[in-house]
Amino acid sequence: MNTPLILLKFTTLFEGLNQKSVKTLSVRAQDAVHDWLVVDASKYTLGRLASAIAFRLRGKHKPEYTPHVDTGDYVIVINAAQVQTTGRKETDKLYYRHSGYPGGIKSISLKDLRKQAPERIIESAVRGMLPRTPLGRAMLKKLKVYAEADHPHAAQLPKNLEL
Repeated sequence: MNTPLILLKFTTLFEGLNQKSVKTLSVRAQDAVHDWLVVDASKYTLGRLASAIAFRLRGKHKPEYTPHVDTGDYVIVINAAQVQTTGRKETDKLYYRHSGYPGGIKSISLKDLRKQAPERIIESAVRGMLPRTPLGRAMLKKLKVYAEADHPHAAQLPKNLEL
């Protein structure tokens, strides 16, 4: 005897869905709008900065985010040499690269890499948070990292990004 009552509640619950249809909009690559943002790395720790940059590069902060289209923004990172880390990462964290030949693995500590090529610290952290696909590599090309405070992208009128 409870069946008609449950059926009645079920049908009244979904009556409004038949009247309105919700359409999912998918952005095409040529319709995507890419803004230019500038971030000062000296204010943030490495992991939190890389996570926020990867989020912006993918375009997940935009309402028109489409997973298979590059809808993200261009991100300029300045003062990469002064990015902060916690704990003993300066001496204990190692970055590896391989020449492709047997026994060709090389490693460098964060402290030495900061002296040699501070841009690679942020680039490798962000690369690890992006998809490992051709689309992810295209997103990574929109990341511009500079060790000092000056950058050649003033003509794009970048906006400051506070995380």
